[in-house]
Amino acid sequence: MRRTTCQTHAGIIGGFWLLAMLAVLSGVDVSAQSVDAAFKRFWEARNPQEAGRAAADIVRSGVTFDEALARLKRGRPYRPDVPRGIVRLSRRSGSQVFYYDLNVPATYDPSRTYQLRVQLHGGVMGQETSQPRGDGSIGEMAGPDEVEQIYLLPCSWKDAPWWTDAQLENLRAILDSVKRTYNIDENRVVLAGVSDGATAAFYVAMRDTTLFASFLPLNGYVMVLANPSVGAEGDLYPNNFRNKPFFIVNGGADALYPRRLIDPYIEHLTNGGVIVDYRPQPTSGHNLSWWPELKEDFEAFVRAYPRDPLPTFLTWENGGDESTNRAHWLVIDRISPTRESRQLFPDLDEFDMSEEQPSSPRLITHMGRYGRVDLWRAGNSVEAHTRGVGAFTLLLSPDAFDFAQPVKVVVDDRVVFEERVRPSLATLMKWAARDNDRTMLFGVELQIEIE
Repeated sequence: MRRTTCQTHAGIIGGFWLLAMLAVLSGVDVSAQSVDAAFKRFWEARNPQEAGRAAADIVRSGVTFDEALARLKRGRPYRPDVPRGIVRLSRRSGSQVFYYDLNVPATYDPSRTYQLRVQLHGGVMGQETSQPRGDGSIGEMAGPDEVEQIYLLPCSWKDAPWWTDAQLENLRAILDSVKRTYNIDENRVVLAGVSDGATAAFYVAMRDTTLFASFLPLNGYVMVLANPSVGAEGDLYPNNFRNKPFFIVNGGADALYPRRLIDPYIEHLTNGGVIVDYRPQPTSGHNLSWWPELKEDFEAFVRAYPRDPLPTFLTWENGGDESTNRAHWLVIDRISPTRESRQLFPDLDEFDMSEEQPSSPRLITHMGRYGRVDLWRAGNSVEAHTRGVGAFTLLLSPDAFDFAQPVKVVVDDRVVFEERVRPSLATLMKWAARDNDRTMLFGVELQIEIE
């Protein structure tokens, strides 16, 4: 048995030697073949988990950081033979099935990128079970004919409303799947919604901002989420609204959310630094009668605010939930046992409805400890102000930082890091597998301990 084993090993080694010699004699670069094959598996991965396994093969292939970065920026080759028109799809997670629809232009061209609008429907609690809705089309909510885009229409129901962790996970998963099939412009993905879908847009903006360029709530009300009977999962942080712009429409004759109820909150957010394009409709009810007049303005707003994948300013508040602790290149790793009184930007959670008898109520009642980081980048320097945070990570991109020069990080007026960093191929591929984003690539994880 031992002799047979040795003979087998010798045969395998001899086979590899022969293949290598034939490759050299024929002028074929075996290393290049390995890199190409690894990237082919990476691009064909169906989800981040498969991409992560293929990413490990890329790291082992011997490719350089710079070459891998260039390939990631070019992105995958998109197939031309993909479904167009109304495409009805579903995703299973455990025992739940999440249905969703795509509206893809008949003229879809895989060689160019497309804007994508995620449109969330209303009437969630009236939807008894998980099932497809209507004919799967965007219908009356379509943009102007000259704006060629892809529409993504997920489904929600009473046991899986928009304001749950399951739906946050679902949005991430189906967006990832769509980006693996269609050539989506990662910086022109917007989230819009009507009624319950509009309220959900506020929910997502407070918990998972990174994927989206802007939020467009139509006939919704942020304070619905503060009602315990609604059952919004996870803690909610209005300060996170500062990261993205909003296009908001409400009707003056809306019996559910009239303008007189909405206006004070819009003013509060605007005064607190949130970019808001508010379009109140004085005579409109809880309907879309205004859409024909406003759809051009809606699309002009989308064009005016593409996503900055590596923004120079970020603010993020979180209570330690790992699924929602990230905003672009900032990750909050640990909440501090004590919450300092340090004041950062004005706290959007503090809101007085009455100037005569201010009571400093909070928009949202928090259930546990939470922390916040405000940070700014100028060149290779980062300044961060924190409150209630024990540790955070900065994801450094070669598109934002010069790795040939020292990186300086100042936290709460104290220099905590100042030296050169070395980009890592493993880090680059790890985040590329997770994010599936050609414009948001990271070469360094810089972990910052505050206490």
